[in-house]
Amino acid sequence: MSQSPFRTDVLAGQRILVTGGGTGLGRGVARHLVQHGAQVHLWGRRLQVLEEAAAEAGDGYPGSVHVDTVDVRQADMVDAAMGRIWDGHGPLTGVLNNAAANFIAPTESISPRGFDAVSGTVMHGSFNTTQAAGRRWIERGDPGVVLSTLTTWVWTGSAYVVPSAMGKAAVHAMTMSLAVEWAKYGIRLNAIAPGPIPTDYAWEMLNPTENSSVGATQTDQIPMGRVGTIEELANLTIFLFSDACAYLTGQTIAMDGGQMLAGPGTFAGLTSMTAADWTEARERSQAATAAAKAQRSV
Repeated sequence: MSQSPFRTDVLAGQRILVTGGGTGLGRGVARHLVQHGAQVHLWGRRLQVLEEAAAEAGDGYPGSVHVDTVDVRQADMVDAAMGRIWDGHGPLTGVLNNAAANFIAPTESISPRGFDAVSGTVMHGSFNTTQAAGRRWIERGDPGVVLSTLTTWVWTGSAYVVPSAMGKAAVHAMTMSLAVEWAKYGIRLNAIAPGPIPTDYAWEMLNPTENSSVGATQTDQIPMGRVGTIEELANLTIFLFSDACAYLTGQTIAMDGGQMLAGPGTFAGLTSMTAADWTEARERSQAATAAAKAQRSV
């Protein structure tokens, strides 16, 4: 576990909502927000899971944690829950759109219900939550920060997870659009597109077979040769929620060890070459060049 570069009170006075905060990346990041002084509100659909996450996040740290069962796909439910936060705790200062659903499948086999379950959680859920908070900030004249957890699929697309790729791309578009529309109100919107970071369940879903070469978590496809960590994701999240760079808005930041830049269509496979391999390749290239010169001189 890496040491945080931030003071433990860097988020003191902030009230931050984390959707999908009971499991996975949301749960891990929430713990770090609390450790740095934030009052954190966790939303999810399973109360027991949320309570377990809250107990884990709030144990002995300066911030506090509150939970509420909310299906972010339901706009009325989101608005009512947002009102409970404003009335019971005060206005939020930040929102982390983290709730998501995903599964790997050939697109032709996906049912309408399956498509809606994924795209609705990501796209409708992020919009419902962002609008419910944004409307209240604008009415009160308060600033605010919205972050969204995306993927590098927003730039490249991704086979076999088309509903997720479509939903994430929509939230990417929302981030850029509202960054312009709401800048005059002091509301900033940014997003993070993390590469593979191990979490329970989601990690298994990205590798649906026992064949370790199939799926989306292989370190040999990442130029840095490793997966990311919750601590690294949390550090970037804390920075974006802070006022350290309040001029930054409308951006989706890839944090993936170079994976997207070395993805399909580039020379990603070359990252596994050894020094001996490169020597051999260079010798072959030199020999081919010499042969070509000799041919031209004939």
